[in-house]
Amino acid sequence: MSTKKLNLGIAGLGRGFSVMLPALTLNPMINILAATDLRRSALDRFENDFDGKAYTSLQSMCSDDRLDAIYIATPHQFHIDHVTLAAGMGKHILVEKPMAITIDECTAMIKAARNAGVYLVVGHSHSFDTPIKKTQQIIEAETLGKLKMITALNYTDFLYRPRRPEEFVTAMGGGVVFSQGSHQVDIVRLLAGGRGESVYAAIGDWDENRPADGAYTALIKFADGVFANISYNGYGRFDTDQFTGWISESGIAKDPDNYGVARRSLEKINNDNAEILLKDSRAYGGESSVSIPTSNYMKNRYYEHFGSLIVSCTRGDINPLPDRIDLYGDQKKTEILKPPTFPRAEVFEELYDAVFKGIEPLHNGEWGRANLEMCLAIIKSAENGKEIKLKYQVPAKG
Repeated sequence: MSTKKLNLGIAGLGRGFSVMLPALTLNPMINILAATDLRRSALDRFENDFDGKAYTSLQSMCSDDRLDAIYIATPHQFHIDHVTLAAGMGKHILVEKPMAITIDECTAMIKAARNAGVYLVVGHSHSFDTPIKKTQQIIEAETLGKLKMITALNYTDFLYRPRRPEEFVTAMGGGVVFSQGSHQVDIVRLLAGGRGESVYAAIGDWDENRPADGAYTALIKFADGVFANISYNGYGRFDTDQFTGWISESGIAKDPDNYGVARRSLEKINNDNAEILLKDSRAYGGESSVSIPTSNYMKNRYYEHFGSLIVSCTRGDINPLPDRIDLYGDQKKTEILKPPTFPRAEVFEELYDAVFKGIEPLHNGEWGRANLEMCLAIIKSAENGKEIKLKYQVPAKG
């Protein structure tokens, strides 16, 4: 007997969708039936690639009775309107992180989904990754004793990828704290049990040509005395992928000789409009956009990751990696991970189980709101130099 498939509509065919494209097209549980976007070129390509229905508005797409759920991959500041609309029209929702840019928006989205009787999943984020889930299991089993400390470090070229002007504005969800901090706080919250108590942080902004939150470091205190230090730098010099055997965040090998390629690609850009055009060219439907993955896409693929992560317990340390988990106790042990069958399977398994089995997702609206609260606390602490107490935290369900 064949397994029922999840019929999905896509809201926003930009960068988020392009990154999610392999996961969507290779997953046998997913049918992509419809999409909406402001760009006609993207809609034309969607119709050609998927033989699907292209809509000019989210409202009209949500009227499509074939659709079980909507994947919302629009810019952060529009999530509140798009989630509440989709929920109000009876569609289950997968919304990109961060789920919104204010706590009030998150709360409104949670209420909209609850009142409509639909499920809200926030992702993709890197606590979905299998190595992180395996590490959580090791922590819960107390294989190396009780969890005490987590150290997360990531250095990337995030700030030198093509950006629109609003992507440098913190109030509009721009900068690294919203886009990248969402991943790190998501990971450490899952591993530490979810219930953060306070945040003390600093933020760096030191390239006058790319004025934005470009780096941060934060000390996070959790219940039961666990603490975490998370640091991120998006200025494109040092690259923490060397700590993962030069496996990139997306789970493929990268060439370290391509050092500085992101910054060099911007040297030819001399105005905001040219940068917008470059960004659009790389989005789905653009002249340099990604292609639909072929059957050999998963060859030599590993699990995705988000930089270097060391988890310290009373009797040893745990280092999750894209292909294995190293455990440093009295002796070093390594657990080799079976390669992924297709990318980001964990995200759609959680959505599928919610829609068809009625299983409340871990990465629900309350979880996404707690992640955003930590990101906002990083920003607030950096502004006033004080430790920020948290009040919207929820436990991880394992």
